[in-house]
Amino acid sequence: MDEINDVGDALDPHALPQDQPLDSALRPSKLSEFGGQDRVNSQLGLVIEAARHRGSVPEHILLSGPPGLGKTTLAMIVANELGMPLRVSSGPAIQHAGDLAAILSGLTEGEVFFLDEIHRMSRPAEETLYLAMEDFRVDVVVGKGAGATSIPLEIPPFTLVGATTRAGLLPGPLRDRFGFTAQLDFYEPAALEKIVLRSAGLLDIHLDADTASVIASRSRGTPRISNRLLRRVRDFAQVRAAGQLSGEIAVQALELYEVDSLGLDRLDRAVLAALCQNFGGGPVGLGTLAIAVAEETDTVEEVAEPFLVRQGFLMRTPRGRVATPKAWHHLGLKAPTGQSALFTTG
Repeated sequence: MDEINDVGDALDPHALPQDQPLDSALRPSKLSEFGGQDRVNSQLGLVIEAARHRGSVPEHILLSGPPGLGKTTLAMIVANELGMPLRVSSGPAIQHAGDLAAILSGLTEGEVFFLDEIHRMSRPAEETLYLAMEDFRVDVVVGKGAGATSIPLEIPPFTLVGATTRAGLLPGPLRDRFGFTAQLDFYEPAALEKIVLRSAGLLDIHLDADTASVIASRSRGTPRISNRLLRRVRDFAQVRAAGQLSGEIAVQALELYEVDSLGLDRLDRAVLAALCQNFGGGPVGLGTLAIAVAEETDTVEEVAEPFLVRQGFLMRTPRGRVATPKAWHHLGLKAPTGQSALFTTG
């Protein structure tokens, strides 16, 4: 399957793994295979099963959560469970209402339309989508100026699956038109271990539980990272360990790729080191911190900080970023007395 570059491309959810890129080949194709999100799995399964019983298309579905947790996979699973084709596009690719109208008018009855990063769609396209979601109709404008005419175009019933990493940016009217909304959470290590073992089986990698545990514990609660680290560990074992895999080999491999025991990578540690060693633990502004690690502010704020804050290494305050005692300890440094007092509860 070629990379999706067009405004809207139809995918076959039944495609064989060997016909897909490696990441796609590791995706589960059924809800029964999708682990680690039991609450969402159960709720979504009920929505699909109820629609089957009624003989109708399921209500529109909104999936939100950080990258790499399975939103695209769930969209493909919805199409597969319904036995319907999947059409894929993304918010940034739809900049005009006409782009969206062209996609919607080409849908077949019951088709699943997956719109990734839906919060980045243009406002004119959003307004067109409101009508399509609610009335299964789009208005096509013919002509310009005073002579322009709006022609209503009926479209077949379809299911929109929207995905967003920033649900708060969705306009209320759009968010309210989804019949089912699911928030995906980060995965527990035990769930990631199962995912690593499943992926290893699909890749014909002989993996024991100890090795899977090492990979899972450094995956930042994210299956996409688990699968990426699994492939890097496999490469290391093939080249430097005569193909032998063990927990110790996995640790050596991940140390080579600068992923430490808690999942922090080079950028994470560089941010913490700059904050502690250069600025005494803070507070320091984002721009200054980004310059210190030679990265763009967006990279520091969107790539490194969410994980560091979630793990309790860093705090965002009105005065700037502040390192916690846990950050000092992880770097093998002793926090200044004044810095530790900031986190002492009365």
